Amino acid sequence: MPIEDLARSDAVTAAPETSVAELAATMDEESVGSVVIANGGTPVGIVTDRDLAVRVLAAERDPAEQTAEDVMTDELCTAEADTGFYEATSLMADHGIRRLPICEGDTLVGIITADDVTELLADEQQQLGDLIRAQRPEY
Repeated sequence: MPIEDLARSDAVTAAPETSVAELAATMDEESVGSVVIANGGTPVGIVTDRDLAVRVLAAERDPAEQTAEDVMTDELCTAEADTGFYEATSLMADHGIRRLPICEGDTLVGIITADDVTELLADEQQQLGDLIRAQRPEY
């Protein structure tokens, strides 16, 4: 199954010059834990809620003086839209990431998170359980 079938097409994005205060407000408003940092439609980094906690608050940096570019992870791991589910989850595990931006070439088209993967697997387990319950004999 290609990852594009599972990815959210509405990845939240911001420009590199966006202030960390604005990033935090966006995460709150959109109920997300990350913002993909993009130049135009091309992803160049990602800022997570953990990045804000560790790279700004714990580092005692002045949030008013920090931008996305200052705190983002710029070695961005992405996957192509036609990447298979197993390969995408392997990329996430290999890179120790919970969020994987999905691209077509250099253009961001979505994002998939560890929570999305967990929800999918739980749904599939539920369907399997329903199948087994429907076919087992009554006791």
